[in-house]
Amino acid sequence: MKRWLEGLEARHGVDSLTERTRQVVLISYITLLALLVWSGMAMEAGANPLTPILIRTLPLLLFLPSILGKRPRGHAWLCFVSLLYFIQGVMVATLPGQGLLGMAEALAALGLFSGAMFYARFRSRQMKAARGE
Repeated sequence: MKRWLEGLEARHGVDSLTERTRQVVLISYITLLALLVWSGMAMEAGANPLTPILIRTLPLLLFLPSILGKRPRGHAWLCFVSLLYFIQGVMVATLPGQGLLGMAEALAALGLFSGAMFYARFRSRQMKAARGE
């Protein structure tokens, strides 16, 4: 795996890979947030209809400063949180009539995990190269 990633970096350049993986993170992040808001609006929440939306989206929203600030450590932590959303998507996919929504959520979370993982690696390497290490 390490040899494959180093070959990828040599062929495409760390700057290009960093930018591509950032785009994957942004697209997956926005898609996952949209799916969570949409599914949260469909839930019956009683007195306060915003409660399911906030409960579902708050963990992701906490990572918004790290994503906007392009911090590799925040992206590494985002990988762990995205796995929780992947598990939730798989569980929702097993519910009757919710298969498509659950699979979309699981795929968006998987894209977020992959993008954030690779972004953390490539951005760290990019920052080390800029410092001259």
